Parts: sequence; C-alpha cells; structure tokens
Amino acid sequence: MVDREWVLELAVELEKQLENVVQFWLTHTIDHNNGGFYNNVDRDGTIYDTTKNTWLQGRQVWMLARLYNDRTEYQKPEILEACRIGMDFLRKHACTDDGRVFFSLTEDGKPIKLQRKIFSECFYVMALSEFSLAINNTDSAETEKCFQEACSMFENICRFVKNPSLIGKENFSGQLPSRQLNVPMILLNVICELRRAPGATKHLYEDIANTCVNDILFHVHIDKKAVLETVGMNGEFIDSMEGRVMNPGHAIEAGWFLLEFTKQYQPENNYLKTIALNMMAWSFDAGWDPVNGGLFYFLDFSGYSPPALEWDMKLWWVHNEAMVGMLLAYEETKDGIWWKQFSKVADWALSRFPDTKENALKVEMPHAASDRRDSLNAPSGEWFGYLARDGTVTHRCIGAPYKGFFHVPRCLHKCASVLRTLAESNNMTSFQMD
Repeated sequence: MVDREWVLELAVELEKQLENVVQFWLTHTIDHNNGGFYNNVDRDGTIYDTTKNTWLQGRQVWMLARLYNDRTEYQKPEILEACRIGMDFLRKHACTDDGRVFFSLTEDGKPIKLQRKIFSECFYVMALSEFSLAINNTDSAETEKCFQEACSMFENICRFVKNPSLIGKENFSGQLPSRQLNVPMILLNVICELRRAPGATKHLYEDIANTCVNDILFHVHIDKKAVLETVGMNGEFIDSMEGRVMNPGHAIEAGWFLLEFTKQYQPENNYLKTIALNMMAWSFDAGWDPVNGGLFYFLDFSGYSPPALEWDMKLWWVHNEAMVGMLLAYEETKDGIWWKQFSKVADWALSRFPDTKENALKVEMPHAASDRRDSLNAPSGEWFGYLARDGTVTHRCIGAPYKGFFHVPRCLHKCASVLRTLAESNNMTSFQMD
C-alpha cells in the first residue's frame, strides 16, 4: 500500500536533489564579469564553450525566480541577485531592433545567431514575467516595466505566429500546409506564466489562450489513441515521416500544460481534463521501452524506423515531463494507475540520471580530459542529460546547448510540492502496488 511517510520521504529526497542542482548552477555558471550565465558546463564545473544561448538564459532566470517566489528556502539575496544578473544581460543584449530575440550570443553579448523560430522570445517573456513577481515588493516601478516589456514581446510573438515571413520563414509550392504542436503548447504556457505577474488578470489574452487550446486538440487523434507532432490544417493525419512522428515526452508535457490550464481557468470543463489525461496516458504507454525501461525520444506512429538517429535514446527532459505529468494526473484523479506510472518512471529515472555518489556512475572520458580525471570522477549533484537505450550515460556534460537549468529543477520543484501536499492531506487513495 502507498505509505504517507514514504511519500513525504520522497518529497524530502527530491528537495535535497533540487538543492544540489541549484548549488551547481549558482557555483559554476554565473558570469560576474559580463553578466548572464554560462550554459556549456562539464561535470566538474569547467566551462567548455562560452556561447550563451538566450533561451537557456531566459529559462535560468525564470527557474531561479520561480524558486524565489514559490519556496521560502530560496528567498535569499543571492538567488534574486542571480536572477537580476541574467535578466539585465538579456535586456541589454538579447533583443533585435525589430522585436526579435537572438538565439545565441558571445560571452560579452554580441549576437551570433537568429533562428526562424519563436522559442527564444517565449522564454524571454517568461523570464521577464517571473522576475517582475520576484521584485514586486521592492521595486514596483521596475515590476510594471518588466511586465509591459513581457506583454509587448508576447504580442510580437503572436504576430510572428500569424505571419511567419516576419521571422524569415518561406512557403514553397511543394510544402503541405501543416500545424506543429510546439507552437500552441508553448503559447498556452507563456500565457499562464504572464497571468502570474503582478497586475495581470485571469483573463489576460483569453482569446489567444482559447485558440491555443483548440489548436492543441488538432493533434489529439482519439481514433488512433495518439498525439502527433505534425498534422494537417484541420488536424488530418499526414502519412509521411514528418506526419507520423510521435514525441512521448513532448506530448506528455503538452498534456500537463493543458491539465493545469483547465484546472485553473476552466475547472468545470471535464472534456478538456479527459483529453489532457488521455494525451499523457497514450503517450506514456506508447513511449515506454518494454525491454530496457525508460521512455523513447521519438516514435513513428506506423512502426517504421523514426528518421531521427537518436530516436531510442533516453533523455533527461522526457523523464522529467513524465514524472510531472503522471503525478499531476494522480493528484487530479486519485486513480492508482497514475501513481503506479509515476513510480515506474521515477524509479527508472532517479536510479540513472542523477549524478550522485549513490549512483556511482562512471563516464568514459576522452584522452584530452586526462589531466582532470580526478575532478571529473567526482559526482556533480546534477543530472546527466543523455543516456543510451540501455540506460548508460553517453554525454558527460551537465550543461549543453539544449540542457540548462530548467527541466530538472522544474520537475524536482513541482513533484516535491505535489508530494508534500498529498502526504499532508487525507485525500490519498489506498491501492496495492505491484
């Protein structure tokens, strides 16, 4: 049977991991000379590339500010100062004259790359919004300025989505009109974040939020029990390599975004709650590796070989999203199947990804790193990001161009918070664990 003391112990363990993760990034990544954060960090804290990816800068500001705002143990001057260092760097260097956000910058803030995507802009908005909440009690004028900047950038994003040529996307005659899941799900998430800001209302950007929800539903194929990354303009199935792609972690993340939005803003909408739960259930079942455990990165709906060479790798963020999604689904339904799924993915992930003494992971190092062999053998306290299909570590780095201070701490923070709520309530169901 599920034991409340065990649930509380797990919450404490996740909070301890969160503390270690925060300490790693505070110790090794803050650039006190130029501002911002270093993203590319080896296991021992060595910076192996000084390029600063703006979406990771935005994510780190947002995550630090979220911890500062949500958890009393992180309401410390050094946390707020780290937020400010990152936010000041972004506001000074990240934006173009025409309302875009560069994808990457040099160490001292010179632009390197501008993508034909909206995600750097989205995380810039999230950083401004959460930072505005963090400074609300000490600087109301700056709080309002940050919120207005966030809304202005969000409205730019909406223009870019409506007219992709503004960000350099071209339409060619042979292209099949299609929809991508990543756009409505991130926009819905950004709106929810903006609504947390001081002075925002629960109806902020309501029409856009409702459109995002409807656009997400295009990707949910009830007849196939599948969530597809790319569909036709009316949600139709596209029988091509692109149209058959399933990304279990992404679909689960979209599912819990939709579930949280519905619980907060449309609590009586049981249809949307059911859709959100189905998105997570179908994706978890399809993505679980029956031989080695863990969740695959990509799948082909029809069973063909996925085009991505890394399709069968086990990535940190996929398992972070699954842990969050399964636990939020249990909190909502109190159905024991969700607890079992949470336990299944948490047990697998927590025994493989965390770089701890308990896991005693040994990572083969290239000859060039032999002068740092002792320090590189010491656990970082963070999580490795990339595992092979069998669960062995493939990449020693802790921070990389696509792995920053975001998915791991968000997962640990959300899961620990929900576990504490469950353990301290009298609303947990009893069921037999396998």
